[in-house]
Amino acid sequence: MSKKLFEKIDSGDASWLDFSEFLNLESKDLEPFFELAQNITRSNFGNILKIYNPTKKFPAISVTGSNCALECEHCNKKYLKGMKEILDNDDLEYFLIDLSKKNGVGALISGGSEINGSVPLYNFLDAIKKVKKETKLIINTHTGLLNEKTAKKLAEANVDIVSFDINMDEEVVRDIYHLDINLNEYKRAIDLLKKYNLHIVPHICVGLHFGKLNKELESLKFIKENLGQPPLIVVIVLIPPKISKLDFETPQPEMIGKVISVIRFIFPLSEISLGCMRPRGNVKVEVEKIAIKSGVTRIEIPSRDTLKWLKEQNSEIQYEYYSACCAIPAKFEKLARSKKSDIRRYSNIKN
Repeated sequence: MSKKLFEKIDSGDASWLDFSEFLNLESKDLEPFFELAQNITRSNFGNILKIYNPTKKFPAISVTGSNCALECEHCNKKYLKGMKEILDNDDLEYFLIDLSKKNGVGALISGGSEINGSVPLYNFLDAIKKVKKETKLIINTHTGLLNEKTAKKLAEANVDIVSFDINMDEEVVRDIYHLDINLNEYKRAIDLLKKYNLHIVPHICVGLHFGKLNKELESLKFIKENLGQPPLIVVIVLIPPKISKLDFETPQPEMIGKVISVIRFIFPLSEISLGCMRPRGNVKVEVEKIAIKSGVTRIEIPSRDTLKWLKEQNSEIQYEYYSACCAIPAKFEKLARSKKSDIRRYSNIKN
């Protein structure tokens, strides 16, 4: 059965049902599919891995501090606490102008969600508009389920990126995000972003359904139907919360590899990045290795051990380093290319 499935995927004739079958394959049947995904990647993007290491040149900013109305089960404001808190429009303008003077590359402007799933960016967009006029900073925003007023002002502010999380799992939206919405709200938000010609980078989180695969394929179908072949798709992975009334487990690396492979098969001309949100600890290197085997072109802050392993597997691989978040469009890579002082952690990795 896996041979017939391989032939269908290889020929480009696979259906969504076929991809669903692939996600249920046993470990022993996966290697040819991973090789196919890697071959597609090299054919379309060359023998290159892009490495993103934001450092202080691309800080993550929360415009709500550690406050979030949703208090999602998988996050519970933990990630907000790791961001720089800026709660005032003028303070944001001052910080970003100063960042530019200090040779900063850009910033992620994010924050906690309102009860409707939106991030309250509207009152900060005047500062961003002024900063974009006066600097070359790359501005990435997390908007959540925005309204038209915010979409219009994002476009007027000339933001460079809208990083947008896609999830077509009703249970996750209700029980983990604590959102009381219809899934059509995702389409409405994407349509607004498209209406104002904003650069959308879809993000998909593997294993949000308590560490298991559930509706990831439906999320990919949504991306295909609404965004076609986006230039970049960012893959993030559930990190099980230490404190939750729900039971989570760590997603298995093989499961992550399956989803990335499906993305590569469906979106052969899209870059795929393994983002910063993913399990650390003992499983970190294994996750990075299988992500590479299954078709990523970018990784944010990979382990040195992973890069050494890849060089042993593929001596011709070339590494490119960028001091930015992994969602930046290719057109900004020249601005974001790392200096040696930015990547000391990788100084003993041969290129």
